[in-house]
This record gives sequence, structure tokens and C-alpha cells, in this order.
Amino acid sequence: MVVEDQTRVIAFLGSAAAHGGAPVRRIDTHSAVIFLAGDRAWKLKRAVLYDYLDFSTADRRHACCDAEVAINRRTAPSLYRGVVPVTCAADGRLAIGGDGDVVDWLVEMVRFEQELLCDRLAEAGALELSLMEPLAAQVASLHRHAAVQRDRGGYGAMRRVVAGNADGLAEFGQGVLDAAAIALTCSRVEVALDRVAYRLEQRRIAGRVRRCHGDLHLGNVVILDGRPTLFDAIEFNDDIAGIDVLYDVAFLLMDLWHRGLHEHANRLWNAYLVETGDYTGPALMPLFLSSRALVRAKTLLTAAAEQPSADAVGRWRSDARHYVALADRLLSPAPRSVVAIGGLSGSGKTSVAKSIAPTLGAAPGAVILRSDEVRKQLAGVPVDTRLPAAAYSASYSARVYGEMLRRAERAVSGGGSAILDAVFLRPDDRALAERMTVHAHAAFAGAWLDAPGAARARRVDGRRGDASDADPSVMRDQDGVDVGHMTWARITADGPLPQVVSATTNAVASALAGADLHTPVDGGRVASASMHVPTTP
Repeated sequence: MVVEDQTRVIAFLGSAAAHGGAPVRRIDTHSAVIFLAGDRAWKLKRAVLYDYLDFSTADRRHACCDAEVAINRRTAPSLYRGVVPVTCAADGRLAIGGDGDVVDWLVEMVRFEQELLCDRLAEAGALELSLMEPLAAQVASLHRHAAVQRDRGGYGAMRRVVAGNADGLAEFGQGVLDAAAIALTCSRVEVALDRVAYRLEQRRIAGRVRRCHGDLHLGNVVILDGRPTLFDAIEFNDDIAGIDVLYDVAFLLMDLWHRGLHEHANRLWNAYLVETGDYTGPALMPLFLSSRALVRAKTLLTAAAEQPSADAVGRWRSDARHYVALADRLLSPAPRSVVAIGGLSGSGKTSVAKSIAPTLGAAPGAVILRSDEVRKQLAGVPVDTRLPAAAYSASYSARVYGEMLRRAERAVSGGGSAILDAVFLRPDDRALAERMTVHAHAAFAGAWLDAPGAARARRVDGRRGDASDADPSVMRDQDGVDVGHMTWARITADGPLPQVVSATTNAVASALAGADLHTPVDGGRVASASMHVPTTP
């Protein structure tokens, strides 16, 4: 609720006179008013007090402004210039950074084009899929360097989030949301929370709770100099920012999924997993994604009351209802499955895997395990570094396949789905993938992509900065190998990608539909099934 009258300050900051005659554009949120003028953005924190946010006094707002600048310089140092007072002279005139008494405080930022915000790009259909990998790298870097906070997060923190969502939706959703439907959705979230309680605590103990961004949706990512830049991280509540790293990235994933950008969400998800190796994540996604959707709904309902027009109020409330519906859908279970895509180098395995992953399993789609990436990670080098021949020996390759399958098993045992992207030349490797799937209580489908040498050579020649080290000599060596008896569906892969994807999708769907599967309830304690795979060269 509003606890202090800032009308005069807001009117002043909204005037051209406050900014040397420059025209002013105003943006209102539930916690701030932003004024865009010239090459600057000025952020005034609203004098509000909520259960999760305290901007009730000028001193409190000053402290939070200082914290905001310090925290956001981790990811956007060029945007945050500092903290500036709003002053009142003896004659009653207000000024930005004047000599009079301080009446309020502003965060001073460099202004950027609003059309470069990722939410604006998404709305315009201009958010490029290729931005998802660098965005994942930025998020992973933030998490990698963020301070570990074992005294926060875990089961207790998520229970408070769940309870806060329920209370906030009940309070601010009166007359807007169906009370019975909200109660049912919130009870389903509680069930999902209890199911993964052990996992949450294990992650907290292991240092997966860190001082994160806390509000990582598309509206808080801007493309500067062609690169995704994270800004506007939470500064006012350590409990909101001190969270599981996967709960942080879940906000972005939920936002993309909500907008129908399922391929973007899956691409971001898999790129983040490659950066972090955090393959226990799928078990937590139903809880994290649905909770993020309800947080968004609660925030929209809170902010709707601050909007200047009835039309704006109606839009924000309508959006809140859509987020609540999404939260309910995200809790629906999906069959766990493993899809193996094999074929000689250049047959198009990775392109097909990326295309079908968003359609498999629960949001944000299947985890892709690519042997080329696993090989580079085990070697401790960037994925585009070329490895020596020793890294492709039979013993080292067995280690690579074993690690790939272990990661897939971790993902699937928690309720997710996985795609195995590897050559799978040897029948023993194909059989091992199928046995892992049985241990993980998942359905299995195998697809082998057949493409003539000329088509494969064109694809290999066209690779740039890719994890694969395949070259013409590797292709010649593979051509001479007998792949043995092939039980997987064989897909002709020399045509256009959409045609190959369609054929693979149909074959996979048929195989998964016919799978005889008995899946046990996952109480969160199963870390891995008892399959043994090679661990050393």
C-alpha cells in the first residue's frame, strides 16, 4: 500500500523543466516510476509497503537505491551511473541533484531504446533464436560468480513463496480471479513442493542457492551492442534474490513459454545446462515454473491498481488471469522419455534434436545431451576447441558415452525427458542407451538418420564454432564401419530440415506410444538408477 504522498515529486520529474526542456516519457510499475528524458533514465521508488517490499521512508528508499546500483553493476555496469537526490530549495523549487533539502532519491541510468528490451522484441516477433545461447551464458556467468547463501533458499524458502502467492492472489484477486480455481491451483503447487522437498534441501546444502537476479524476466533483459544484458535485479529483499539458481532462470523460461516461444525456451534451457552441468533441474521445473507464473500474476494484480487508465487496469488483470491458467498447466505431468538420435557425422542429428526437443516432455521440453559437447567438457576445454586424436580413442569414447547417459538418467529420473545426440555407431552403445532408459523407467525411441556422403560433407564444411571435430577424414573412417543390426527407425535425412524433422517426429511418436512403461512415483530421493557405465579410459 502507498504510505507517503509523492505527488509533487512525481509531477516535477514528469515535467520537461526538470530535464532541461527535454520531453519526458513516464513508465509506471507497482514499485517505481521511471522517467525517460534525453540520454538518461531516472528511477523513483514508490513510497509503498508490501509484505515483500519496504520503500516506506526516504531513508529506506535511499538505501535501496544504493543497493540497486551496486547489485546491478554486476551485469550492467555501463547502465548504472549512480544515486542522485531530489532536493527542495528554500523557495520551494524542486531540483535533481540541487543544493536544498533532500526530499527523495533517484537511480540515474543511461537511457536505451525501449524497443531493444527482450519483451518488446518478443512482442514484435523479433527476438532472435540465436540470442538464447549468449543469454544463457550471461545468466550462467552471474550464477557462477554470485555469492553462495546456504542460509537461504531450500524447502522453507519455497514454502514461503508458495504461501505468499496464495495470500497475494486471494487479496489482490478479489473480483478478478475465480477463488475456487485459485485455491485448487495453489494446492497443486503445494503438492509439487512437497514432492521435491528433499531435492531442494540437497541443493541448498550443495551451494545451489546464491545471490541471484531475482526478477529475471524478458522485460529485464536488453540487447546492448548486440549482446543480452541483465539489469533491474532485486535489491530490496534478500529472500527474493537469495534463491536456487534454477528458480532464477525459471522466470525467463516461464516468460518465453507463456509467449509461445517454446523453441526459444528450450534453446535457453539447454544452453544453460551445457554452461552449468546442472542436470538435476527437470525434477524442479514444474514447481519453479508454475510458482514463477503465480508470482507474475500476483505482481500484475498489485500493479493494476497503480495504472493511470481503466484500459490499462483491464489489460493487467487479463494478463494476470492468463498467468494463473499457465501456472495450472505447467503442473500437469508429462510422460518421461528418452529419444536417441544417431547417424554418421553430418547427418543432421543436432539440428533435428533441437527441433524436436521443445515438443517432448514437460516445459521447457527435453534436455539435449550431445556427445560432442560432453567430450569437450570432460577434456576441460571450450566446446569449439579441437581435440587431439587421443580424445577419440575407444576407451575415451566409452567414458564420453557413459557420462552422457549418466546425465540423461539424472534428468529423466526426476521426471524429465532427454534426447541423446551421438553417432551411436556401435550396437553396444545403442543397447546401453536402451538399458539406461529401462532403469530410469522411461519410454525409449531410437532414430537413425541416413544421409548420402555429399550431403553430409556439405553440412560438415558449413560448420563454424561447433562442438564437433568431424572433418573429411573422420567421415571416411565412419563410412567404413559396419553399424550392425539396426533396430531403430531409419530416417532419410538428405532432404530439407522440416521434412527430416517431420519424419523423425512421426517415428519417435509411434515408438513412444507403443512403449510398455510403468513409472514409479518420484518422491525426490532417487538420485540415480543402478546402471553401471564406464567411468575411466
